[in-house]
Amino acid sequence: MPYFEDLCHQIQKISLWADMRHEQHAPVKPILKRLRKDLARALRKLEQARPRRKMREWEPNDLEAIRALRPDGPRRLWRRFRARGLYHRLRGAWLGRAAGCTLGAPVESWSVDAMAALAAAHGAAFPPEDYWPAHPVPDEWRYGVSRMRDYLRGNIRHVPADDDLAYTLLGLIILETYGPEFTTEDVAAAWLHLLPEACTAEAVTLENLRAGVPPMLAGERNNPYQEWIGADIRSDPWGYAAPGWPEKAAEMAYRDAILSHRAGGVYGAMFFAAAIAAAFAVDCPVEALRVGLTEIPGECRLSADLRWALDLAPSLKDWREARAAVDDRFAGMHPVHTNNNACLTLFGLALGQMDFTRTIGITVAMGLDNDCTAATAGSILGAVLGSDRIPKHWWEPFQNTARTYLIGHEIFRNTDVIRRFFTVARRVWEPAEAPKTQTNPPSFT
Repeated sequence: MPYFEDLCHQIQKISLWADMRHEQHAPVKPILKRLRKDLARALRKLEQARPRRKMREWEPNDLEAIRALRPDGPRRLWRRFRARGLYHRLRGAWLGRAAGCTLGAPVESWSVDAMAALAAAHGAAFPPEDYWPAHPVPDEWRYGVSRMRDYLRGNIRHVPADDDLAYTLLGLIILETYGPEFTTEDVAAAWLHLLPEACTAEAVTLENLRAGVPPMLAGERNNPYQEWIGADIRSDPWGYAAPGWPEKAAEMAYRDAILSHRAGGVYGAMFFAAAIAAAFAVDCPVEALRVGLTEIPGECRLSADLRWALDLAPSLKDWREARAAVDDRFAGMHPVHTNNNACLTLFGLALGQMDFTRTIGITVAMGLDNDCTAATAGSILGAVLGSDRIPKHWWEPFQNTARTYLIGHEIFRNTDVIRRFFTVARRVWEPAEAPKTQTNPPSFT
């Protein structure tokens, strides 16, 4: 339920009354004209309202201010680039992300009961142990590229299209085009060239960019989604590009996230990028999450929520209890928010106990934005385990191919994605970076 559910009901009732009186030829237009003015005034005031001073101090949007508020952390887990074993860990991260996303996509944002009913109707395990065998609307299109049946067991022929995966590949293109020191302006240029569509904060930002709003302002204007999950689903390429170097991964995530998000939305991206970078250097996903926490402000709301989840996880009986705890703590928060979903991702990794199938299965089963949470959990655990420890039934159906809706980049070979991230990671770790100044505009081909 929303925090202000009464307001939602009131607005809906006003709309219904206006419809009926309009049909009855009552004089509704003057009433609605005044209402629209009042609503526009309230909208401006809400957009211009500032958080309390203490909140502004704890949750800055400037990178150096964010860094000044971090707790102590390792910053780097490696002293130098480590090539040995990295390819298999990158392969595990990418395929783990693709598997978690593909499992969650058909039931994205479904209730737990609805998912359980779908599994029961088709004799499937719940939480799922394999891809879904059926779907009520198998011919529904997603992103204009993949049908829902493309995500189902027995029909999968490639990694089907999804925004969680498209942004990972877009990050790779940005890194290859501009280098590790890319700017937020570079990210904006890539979006304008390669993104045909977007959702929530990204949709608002893309619209603002197309209208000529400068990149550093594009995420602020008319954007009530600034703390939703969109930036943290874009965090993986920065972790893949900086394995063993969480501080660098968080820095790159910041430059990407600040285009569309603020405060907790940015911190979610930095946290997960750092955790993914750490996952290549540790043997436990929860340890990687603890490292990720050292790259965001220690007193911000997201840090407090994640510390709560870390403290609670060992005492949880099962995934249902985890979901109930999230519902209780975050009552009223939107189901596509950063904080509640981050805690579900943490619970999935903690309760999964290093078992890949169990981890992505219970993460999907817990619900909310579960294609995103399962993708992130699969990415982190895949980086820890490496591809050899992910059951083949999760990745063999992909047939070494991924589809996206990125303009001019509709087909990727998974082996190429992994190789290219390996090359980028080596470049990130080089002591001398490529020159930032470019004579000619970069090409996205």
